Amino acid sequence: MIDLWFVIIAFLWTGYFVLEGFDFGVGLLAPVLSRNAAEQRQSLETIGPVWDGNEVWLITAVGAMFAAFPAWYAGVFSAFYLQVTLILVGLILRGVGLEWRGKVRDPRWCDLAVMVGSGLPAFLWGAVFAGLLSGSAPAALLGGAFTLAVCVLHGAVFLALKTTGPVRRRARATALTASAVVIPVAVLALSSLGTFPALAAMAALAAAAALTWRRREGWAFAATAGAIVLATLAVFMELRTSPLPGLTLTEAASGSYTLTMLSWIGLVTLPFVLVYQGWTYYVFRKRVRVAV
Repeated sequence: MIDLWFVIIAFLWTGYFVLEGFDFGVGLLAPVLSRNAAEQRQSLETIGPVWDGNEVWLITAVGAMFAAFPAWYAGVFSAFYLQVTLILVGLILRGVGLEWRGKVRDPRWCDLAVMVGSGLPAFLWGAVFAGLLSGSAPAALLGGAFTLAVCVLHGAVFLALKTTGPVRRRARATALTASAVVIPVAVLALSSLGTFPALAAMAALAAAAALTWRRREGWAFAATAGAIVLATLAVFMELRTSPLPGLTLTEAASGSYTLTMLSWIGLVTLPFVLVYQGWTYYVFRKRVRVAV
């Protein structure tokens, strides 16, 4: 049961990084790739129907950690309280910016809030997980640089996939430029793990660059999503033996009764979440065009 819940939590974090990864990338790139208000709306409308649903994965992952591994939850959120606080500030800023920009006369401060609120979590989540693995400041900074760069690439590919016209062309060019940064950063950040998923994640990022060059945007997005899945898997494989220094997974876990009750709750609720999110992405699957 302990192993099952560790896998479930790894799955929830993976889903969060894949889905929020392109949210963060779009939030960072929208002001850069847009030349006027209509293009800015076009860029942000690609994530408009899904960004708040994507955050459900974070809430579920953190809630599952609290219930299944309370010692792990307490250790992580006390050791990284400053980073987690800044992440929450960023998520609040981004939410306010996205919700208010259509209701205020001058939306520039909302666009700034979206940009800052996307960049903070994109960098800091990488710093937190790299800090969990190594405990050193340089490794945490490298981890943050890796997740920030991957989010930019993931968001650029998503924008190229979901838009038309000039924004699509600029997004594709940005994805190619970002690839030149992401791949060497990934080699530095993931090579120390030395596992097959870490090596495969680097290969997936290289494949994403090649597919973007060939204008296969759908497959390029699948490649960046695959790279995030593999990188997250590599991190959780390392955490499996010791989620925190001096703490084993068994010591961090709740009792068997709590884990059994959680399993029944998850068995009932998780399929609804997956079906709802799948239906949302299916409904809003078409490209977003510039509003005239």
